[in-house]
Order: sequence, then structure tokens, then C-alpha cells
Amino acid sequence: MLAGGLAATATAAALTVGAPAQATPPGPGVSGTIISQKTVGDTDYILREITIPAGQATGWHWHKGELYGWVKQGTLSHFASTCESDGVYRRGSFIQEPSGDGNVHIGVNRGTVPVILEVLYVLPTGSPLSVDAPNPGCDFQ
Repeated sequence: MLAGGLAATATAAALTVGAPAQATPPGPGVSGTIISQKTVGDTDYILREITIPAGQATGWHWHKGELYGWVKQGTLSHFASTCESDGVYRRGSFIQEPSGDGNVHIGVNRGTVPVILEVLYVLPTGSPLSVDAPNPGCDFQ
């Protein structure tokens, strides 16, 4: 998710001077705790709780496998690399994120309470939970 205007400014500056675009880090206080993990064949199943404080974001990223999530608390605003919203998920909502580098996205907490997500990652064995991506040029936070 977005780390705020500073990350966007730094990315724009890097692009202006011809340096490679930099990934956008998660905002301050964004955290995740693995609750359970099991490997079956060539697939890792990882259950994780993610907390996104008010006003923060996950940073732009994508996944090498599918994700299935449930919003335990708060409201998550989700954006695709087109800079368009592809969903607003309130408490009790389910969210699914497809795999692949063509599915770069960010989750933003525009609310006043932390967003808490329960997320099941279904990944190829040994894959990272997510792969960082540069801001595709969005300025909406």
C-alpha cells in the first residue's frame, strides 16, 4: 500500500533522473503474524493476520499464488495498478487476490480504526508472501 506522498515523490524523483523505479514499502505500523502454515505437495498454505493502521497502506505488490481474505475489522480500500478502485471491503467481507505480476495492487486503510485481515495464502512452495512493486503512478492516498 502507499506509504504516503513521500513514497510517491521519491518514486517520481527516481524516474525523473533515470534510476530504476523503487518498490513502495508498507506504511508505518503495518504488520503481519503467521497463525498457521502447512505444505501439501508443491503448495504452501499460510494463514496470516495482517494489521493496517488508520491512514496506512500495504505498499504496491503482487503474489505468486492466490490469496483469500476476510476483513475482521475496519474497511479496506483496494486499488489495481490502473489507479482505479477494484473494491472496498468492510468488516465481514471476503476478498480474493489473483496471482501473477499482472495483478499489482495496494490495500489502503482510509478509516479511523486499524484494518485487521485474516488471509490464506496459497503459494508455490517456498514463494515469498508478496513481491514488492513500484508505484505505477497513482496519487490517491
